[in-house]
Amino acid sequence: MLFFPLLALSLISPSSAGIGPVADITLVNAVVSPDGFSRSAVTANGITPGPVITASKGDEFNLNVINALTDHTMLLSSSIHWHGFFQKNNSWADGPAFVTQCPIAANDSFLYTFSTAGQAGTYWYHSHLSTQYCDGLRGAMVVYDPNDPHLSLYDVDNDATVITLADWYHAPAHTLSVPPTLISTLINGLGRYAGGPTSQLAVITVTQGLRYRFRLVSVSCDPNFIFTIDGHTFTIIEVDGVNTQPLVVDSIQIFAGQRYSFVLNANATISNYWIRTVANAGTAGFDNGINSAILRYVGAPISDPTTTATTSVNPLVETNLHPLVPTPVPGTHAVGAADVALNLVITLDFTTFKFLVNGAEFVPPTAPVLLQILSGAHTAADLLPPGSIYTLPPNSVIEVSVPGGTPGAPHPFHLHGHNFWVVRSAGSTTYNWDNPVIRDVVSTGPNTSDNTTIRFVTDNAGPWFLHCHIDFHLDIGLAIVFAEDTDTIANSVQPSEWHSLCPTYDALTPDQLGGQ
Repeated sequence: MLFFPLLALSLISPSSAGIGPVADITLVNAVVSPDGFSRSAVTANGITPGPVITASKGDEFNLNVINALTDHTMLLSSSIHWHGFFQKNNSWADGPAFVTQCPIAANDSFLYTFSTAGQAGTYWYHSHLSTQYCDGLRGAMVVYDPNDPHLSLYDVDNDATVITLADWYHAPAHTLSVPPTLISTLINGLGRYAGGPTSQLAVITVTQGLRYRFRLVSVSCDPNFIFTIDGHTFTIIEVDGVNTQPLVVDSIQIFAGQRYSFVLNANATISNYWIRTVANAGTAGFDNGINSAILRYVGAPISDPTTTATTSVNPLVETNLHPLVPTPVPGTHAVGAADVALNLVITLDFTTFKFLVNGAEFVPPTAPVLLQILSGAHTAADLLPPGSIYTLPPNSVIEVSVPGGTPGAPHPFHLHGHNFWVVRSAGSTTYNWDNPVIRDVVSTGPNTSDNTTIRFVTDNAGPWFLHCHIDFHLDIGLAIVFAEDTDTIANSVQPSEWHSLCPTYDALTPDQLGGQ
């Protein structure tokens, strides 16, 4: 039996040492004060964001998640998703509760084993049970490529060049209204809130003359952010784990779940510069250092910056991003000319306050979709929840369109098990069949004229979640599951420990589940 008392005032460590690819990750409740307000949180190894998990291209991850949660005001069970990893023929380790596994009960543990399988770049991990990651269980992952084709563009790339952007709330996520009121933006786990104390801000240190590869990760539960650094531009070289042609911008809009690597040339005057985030929610501006962090050159005084914000003249536009290696879109290059073409219409039932996709609300089934398939259910008609499961044939080109301008838009949609070609981006009416960005989270756009369109190939058997990465929207139904190649899934093998998760979880009492 595991027992961990509530940790007293956990330290937030913006540059905590990385762990992995073999590591224990202990889930513990800890009292944290990232913005000067103390509250109990759900943490990985006692900190939020959790430690950076690192590996080298070709490594295998062995991540043992030990659930020592004790705070009954929040969920006591958990499951972890390793965002951006394809889990090739390994869907049991993907992590979303009730899709590929039952949650890990308190006082239990579960070993996730998966390969980087040729992937390299910037990823992240987070709870995938209800809205639990909004209470702190989230962190960055990096897979380094010793033969990175962009290696000549930068001098520094390490744990200290990872930048996480998070929204933060002063009450457990399951008690918040939807949409929640953003209290503070945390940069590398630190921030301030309007009317709050002048708490510590994150400081990112650079040496004049060096070039830094910063890995920007949105671990947000709700807002998107516009990220800038006074007096500096960025050269984007990677998007969601895919190398891109270098693109110079002066601001980056980043949605929940997205990642960007950019090179910053530390060639400005030795001084302090404000790092700024503008969220589409919460208190606007930068008074008293809210929505801010500090870029500090070695040799600069230990003081707040005095730099002023300028208007972005060269913002990131998604359609300007292109893969470094030319990668034409699969299938016939015409709208709808795929093996399977789906149009996903999002609506909000204002009576039940639930999201519907093509008329169906995603309600987590009591038996995970993967278990249902292993138990003999192979068709959409047999799989639960009804109306939310789409079976896909193997070795086929799939096209998915999501009209924009829906309630709560823009919705950042994430596909598990794959990345995809964004053939039409939000804000654009053009279809790019030649060299569009390849990524795993895309915005559906705020306007009714938007019709975000993606394509991918069914080369990875598994039940793969497609959902809004605004966690509060996912929690009220904004998701579907692609059951890809069910015949192959039915013959797949899982560890014996995986098969033990559901009996253990199903036996829990309401008190043992927590979140009451």
